[in-house]
Order: sequence, then structure tokens, then C-alpha cells
Amino acid sequence: MKEIIRRQTLSCAVIALAVWLTIFPVLAQSPEDEEVRQILEKSLSLVELDKEIDRIAEQQQLVAARMKQSNEELVQQEQVIDTQRDDVGRVLRSYYTGDRNVLINALFSAHSLRDFFTMMDYVNIIFSNDHNTLNSYLKQYQDIKKVIKELGEQSRQLDEVETRLSAQRQRVLALQLDVDDKLSGRSDADRLHLMIEELTGFWKNVGLYEVKRYFKALAGAMKEMPSWVQGNKDMLEINGFNYTLTVQEAELNAFLREQNELFNNFAFQFKQDTVTVTGQRDGLEVTISGHYTVEEEPQNGIRFHVDELIFNGLALPDTTKQSLEKEFDLGFYPGKIVNFLKTKSVVIEEGKLIVKLSISL
Repeated sequence: MKEIIRRQTLSCAVIALAVWLTIFPVLAQSPEDEEVRQILEKSLSLVELDKEIDRIAEQQQLVAARMKQSNEELVQQEQVIDTQRDDVGRVLRSYYTGDRNVLINALFSAHSLRDFFTMMDYVNIIFSNDHNTLNSYLKQYQDIKKVIKELGEQSRQLDEVETRLSAQRQRVLALQLDVDDKLSGRSDADRLHLMIEELTGFWKNVGLYEVKRYFKALAGAMKEMPSWVQGNKDMLEINGFNYTLTVQEAELNAFLREQNELFNNFAFQFKQDTVTVTGQRDGLEVTISGHYTVEEEPQNGIRFHVDELIFNGLALPDTTKQSLEKEFDLGFYPGKIVNFLKTKSVVIEEGKLIVKLSISL
């Protein structure tokens, strides 16, 4: 059943793509075509930003719900501690006024060993109850302090989420006004509206699915890289306690094609300080550009950051890049080759990736 639904969705998407390619054959042929490309790009960004707004609004509701629950817990704990306050005051007054000294005096005034042990049991019970009363009060007081601290943090998070939500809404409004302004007065406004509708529909139904498919395949392949390096020791140069891992562009692409046939039309390119990944299939073209940084936590290695994401010639907004980067880890962790290796630096040169490693003692 799922396969049938998937085929139907893909069929609709192919039709949408055909319509889109028919009404929008070539971009960037003239200044007018560049303006059309910008309109479509911004329209695509609007779709993604609307999705980001929904995600932030959902996060806002979750934080608000946590704050409400924490406030309720605070009220309950304050009620509990109020009932204990009188008991604690009574215990503290008894020590301050010397009432407990009477017990000690009675203990040493016992006329027999039996009376002494009887009195000792009595004293132990009283002091134990005092101890429990004070400890219980202290625990409730610490719990209240903890909840107040959590409420402060949740309030800060809520303010931050509301600020992000407001900023994204302002961004969407500005983009929409810009698109409307560019469309107004154009003789081909109806045609452009149709192009926008077809493009956004195609992106929602197939484009995003395909982009995620690429990212998922890349993330899966990256997990296998440590094993691949272990099987190709010539990639590691050893100099005392220092190691240099050099990954050649051609070797990496050959490895990827062994992992997944999707990479038959997909390639990594290493240029100065930049990694570019390009894939093309069935009328879809995706280009991912980014860079690596050394990451010490939660696991030492190099992490990939998406600087640019282009779908069929149209740049996607930063929210989409951040979302995909968060969902799919395209990093590489040399510590999985040998657990005592630690990443020191990463450099991207023409045609190769160089990772400096050292032994972590």
C-alpha cells in the first residue's frame, strides 16, 4: 500500500516537474530571467520559512507548557514547606532555649543501666525525628530553589523562542512584500504565479524528499569511513605521536559509489577551504557547499557545516540548511579508527582533505 502511494506521489511530482520545465525552460539568460529566478527563489524560501515558523511555534507551546507545569510544582512545594515551617521552628527553638539539654541531663541521671538504655532509646527517637524534620525541610527548600532556577531558564528560552518567531515572521512579511512588488505590473504575472505554484508544489512533494535522501545517504556513508580508512592504511602518515590523514577526492568518490548506487551521479569536490557535493538525477540537481570544523564534544572529530544549498539552481534559506545539518550528521570521527586518536586540525586543499591527528593520552 505504501509503495502504491509513493508511486502515485512520484507520478504527480514528475507531472509537476514536466509542467514546471515547460513553463520555465531556462534561467539566467537575461536580466529579466535573473529577476524571475530571484522571484522563484524567494517564493521557495517563503515555503521553508513558513515551515520554520510552524516548528518554532510548536517549540514555543512546549516551553510554555513546561513553564506552566513548573509553576504548578512550585505552588505545591511551597504549600508543603509552609506546613513544615512550624515544625522546624519548634525544633530549632528547642535547641536554642536548651530544651534538649533536659534530655541529656535526664540521660546521665539514670539510676540504673536499664533506665539509661531506656532513656537512650527515647533520646535517639527524639533526635532522629528532629533530624528528619530538618532534612525534609531542607530538601523541600532545595527543590523550590531548583524549580525557581528551571523557571528562570524556561522563561529565558521562551523569550528567545518568541524573538526568533517574531524575526522569522518579519522576514516572511518582507519577502512576501518583495515578491508581490516584483510581480505587480508585470505582463506575465499570471504565468509567474503558476510557476511559483508548480515549483513550491514540486518542492513539497518531491524536492525536499530527494534532498533528504541525499543527506541520509551521505550520513550513512560517513559512518563507514573509519572502517574504510582502516582498510587503507596508506592514507595515514605517522610521525611519532602525530598522524596525518589525507583523503583524496577521487578515492572518496570511489568509496561512496561502493556504498550506495545513488552516488553514481553524485560527487565530492575539494577546493581551497570548501567542500562541494553535487548530485543530479531525473531532472533534479542538488548542490551542497560547506566546510569542516574540529569538534571536541560530544565526540572528537570533524563536523560538516552547510554554507550553501541549491536545489535546481535555486538557493534554499538558512533555516533549511540548519535543519538538515542538525538532522543528518555528515561529520567524520577518526577516534573510531583508533580510539586514542584526537583531531587537531582539518584543512581542505585542491583535490584533498587533510586531517591532523595526535595520540590522546
